[in-house]
Amino acid sequence: MQTASGQDTPTPVSIELLLFVDERPSSQEIMRQIKNYIQSVKTEPSITLRAIEIGEQPHLVEHFKLIAAPALVKIFPEPRQTLAGSNLVQQLKKWYPRWQQEFAEQQTSETDLNFKLSSRLDNISYAAELIGLSDEVFRLKKEKEELLEQLQFKDRVLAMLAHDLRSPLTAASIAVETLELIEKQEKNERTIQLVEQLHKQARKQFQIVNRMITEILQASKSTNAELRVHLNQFYLQSLCEDILPQFAKQIQSKSQTLETDIPQDLPSVYADTELIRQVIVNLIENACKYTPESGKISISILHRTAQKIQVSICDTGPGIPEEKQELIFEEHFRLKRDEAKEGYGLGLSMCQKIVRAHYGQIWVDSVLERGSCFHFTLPVYR
Repeated sequence: MQTASGQDTPTPVSIELLLFVDERPSSQEIMRQIKNYIQSVKTEPSITLRAIEIGEQPHLVEHFKLIAAPALVKIFPEPRQTLAGSNLVQQLKKWYPRWQQEFAEQQTSETDLNFKLSSRLDNISYAAELIGLSDEVFRLKKEKEELLEQLQFKDRVLAMLAHDLRSPLTAASIAVETLELIEKQEKNERTIQLVEQLHKQARKQFQIVNRMITEILQASKSTNAELRVHLNQFYLQSLCEDILPQFAKQIQSKSQTLETDIPQDLPSVYADTELIRQVIVNLIENACKYTPESGKISISILHRTAQKIQVSICDTGPGIPEEKQELIFEEHFRLKRDEAKEGYGLGLSMCQKIVRAHYGQIWVDSVLERGSCFHFTLPVYR
C-alpha cells in the first residue's frame, strides 16, 4: 500500500480466522458473540475474521475437512488449527494468548510475515478454486458417462428391433399371403376355420409389433424427461373393467385363472387415466407372460388409508430373486433368464416413473418358484 507521497507502508498483519456457520439461529448467535469478542481485543496482534456460509462455499468445507458447524479455523500463523462446538467463544479466549506467542515466534520481519500471510491466503483461494473445478469436472464426467450409456443402449435397441421385428412381420406377411390365396378358392368349413386361424395369427403378430414399437418410443425419451401428467378424477374399478376384457383370449390360451377382488365402493382417485392404464396393462401383461399354463393371476384393489388406494397384481410365475427386486425397476435392467424373451426392460421403469409422478409408490413382493405380487399406490380424490 502507498501513502500520498508514494512511499510504501507495511500492510497490517493479524491472526487470520475463518468462521464457518450455517443458517441455524444458534450458529448465527455464536458468530455474533465471536465478533463482539474480537472487537473487544485491544492487544496486538489483532484478529481478522472472515465468516463463511457453509451452503454457499461447500468446497471450502471439504478443503478444511470440517465435520460440524459452527467451526473456527486459524489459518495464520501456522500451524492451522480448528475449533468446533457450542463453546467457541470460550475456546477462542483460551487459545488467543497461545496464538499471540506463535505469532511473535514466527515474526522474523514484517515484510517476510506479510509475504507468508499473502501466500497462505492465496494458497487457500487456489485450493478452494481447485476443489470447485474438480467437482465440476466430476459432474461433467458423470453426465458424459450417462449420455454415452444412453447412446449405446439406443444402438443396442435399434439392433434388437431390426432383428426382433423380422419374425412377427414375416409371420404376419405369410398369414396375409395365405389369406389371399384362400380367398380365391371355394369356401368350405375347413377353409373358413383356416381363415379364422390365420386372422388370429396375423392379429397376434401385429400386437407383438405394436408392443415393441411402444417400448422403443419409450426408450427414445431421455431418462430425465418430464412426464406430461393430466390429472383428473376417475374410478379404478371402471378402468379395470375396461382393461380386463382385452386379456381374456391371452389368459384362455394358457388355461390360466384370473381372480379379481375389486370393491365397487372404492373412492375415486386423482391421476392421469391413460398413464395409469399403461401401468395396469404393463403389469397384467407381465403376469400373463410369466404365469405358466394353468397358473393363477389375481388383481385386487384396497382402500389402504384415507389418502391412498393400493392396486396389487399377482402371478404364480417363477418369482424374482430377493437381491434383484429393486433392480428390476431400473431402466434397461433385465434378469438373465429373460434375455431370450421379447422386450427391452423398459416396462417396469416406466411404471415406476408414472407412479412416482403421482406421488405414489411401487414395489414387488416375490418368492422364487411361488410367484410375484406388484403393488402400487395412488392418491384418493379429495
